[in-house]
Amino acid sequence: MWLERPHPPSQDVFPVDDRFEDVVVGAGITGLTVGLLLARAGRRVGVIDALQVGSGTTGRTTGKVSLLQGTRLSRILAAQSHDVAQAYVDANREGQQWLLRFCADHDVPVQIRDAVTYASSANETATVREEHEAARSLGLGVRWADRLDVPFPLEGATLLAGQAQFDPMDVLVTLAARLRSHGGTVHEGRRVLGVSRRGTPEIALDDGRVLRADNVVLATGVPTLDRGLYFAKLEAKRSYLLAYGGVEAPPAMYLSVSTSSRSIRGVPRDPTTPPLLLVGGAGHIVGRTQSELAKLDELREWTARHFEGATETHAWSAQDYASHDGIPYVGKLPLGGGRIYLATGYDKWGLANGVAAARTIAGQILGSRPGWAKVLGRRITRPRGVARLAAVNAGITLAASRSLGRAETAKVPIPVPEGAGVVGRDGLLPVGASTLNDRTCRVVALCTHLGGALRWNDAEKSWDCPLHGSRFSASGKVLEGPATRALVQRDVSHES
Repeated sequence: MWLERPHPPSQDVFPVDDRFEDVVVGAGITGLTVGLLLARAGRRVGVIDALQVGSGTTGRTTGKVSLLQGTRLSRILAAQSHDVAQAYVDANREGQQWLLRFCADHDVPVQIRDAVTYASSANETATVREEHEAARSLGLGVRWADRLDVPFPLEGATLLAGQAQFDPMDVLVTLAARLRSHGGTVHEGRRVLGVSRRGTPEIALDDGRVLRADNVVLATGVPTLDRGLYFAKLEAKRSYLLAYGGVEAPPAMYLSVSTSSRSIRGVPRDPTTPPLLLVGGAGHIVGRTQSELAKLDELREWTARHFEGATETHAWSAQDYASHDGIPYVGKLPLGGGRIYLATGYDKWGLANGVAAARTIAGQILGSRPGWAKVLGRRITRPRGVARLAAVNAGITLAASRSLGRAETAKVPIPVPEGAGVVGRDGLLPVGASTLNDRTCRVVALCTHLGGALRWNDAEKSWDCPLHGSRFSASGKVLEGPATRALVQRDVSHES
């Protein structure tokens, strides 16, 4: 929905010498904010994106900017010290306040709403209570409600007033404009393939151009460089969103604590057009569900049950990455010579976290890192975090075995039905065959990142990797990292 506005590709010109002080990879909330902060300091900054501004996670979010984030705070307190959890809240508060000031200064529309974390059944109430107490212990002015006037089941909720929502593309377009006004440039449709390991960073683009910069910032959801092995510390998650007309949206921003969560908010439009209802949730680890389409249908059925007469206008999905302890990884990339920075692991709360990460990285480059960033950067992995990392990697190992096993035993039908994709063995390698719009594509169904056997996503018609979340189009083009190289095509035919 946010991305349907016209967006001509950026035509910013590279410097004649292809030299920047800072190259930022990724034109989402983190990349554009850190780019703006550095450009304001008078530095020569270029932001590179493989697709376009907002085409990644930021342009597909629910657009909530809240310090109450589901059950995040109680989970952080279970894995980290109170000081670390407090630093996380302080970082998000500063990120939120920076965003709201920016929006006020540049006439970006913002709606102030209560944020609500709620139980949809009585057996979830204790979980919400725990989050309520965690939020209070960290200085948030939450209040408890046993009941709220909403059309869906609610068995207790914690509320935080004065939170915000907006159209994320309004913010990104304005950030890009302000970046340019300070001398920065934005380059869309250019994919970064790699960065040199020694000396001044050299950044290789997919068109053969090589840029040089004093610093490189990876703001790409998951780092596209494998140094530091962050792909093995993160869990790639996909969730779904639907927009509806014809019904009245509840007045606040709601998020359930159920395993298959529900996120609900209203979307105001121009004064002559009724607001929309936005419903999200039904998340899962990328490539590890039997049917993505079934997840969308789960949301549709829930909405039809609780919002009678709702008419679907948009459907889409978003991908984000979760760290082992609920706190993003932000700072210098190992084996980057002190010149490469990363930010990842927002786990669906990237708007305030993304700005906080940008403040941290810009501070490191400019020599003025915030105090809360120092606390977060020094945190240690405790036993619960170690167990979580072990569980993440056990899941990756199991997914690798299962996906390869399916590829070994399956056969690719001829012809492949319209809209379907199948992985099966063809000679020594698994091959994925799909048919879209009467065009059949066959690709080697091994992820170009670390060779995981791919699965067909029946909702978005893509090849998804169940190991670390890379995604590819039916013809093999990269849609999501950490992969940077397209799939190898076998052959293409047209079914009659």
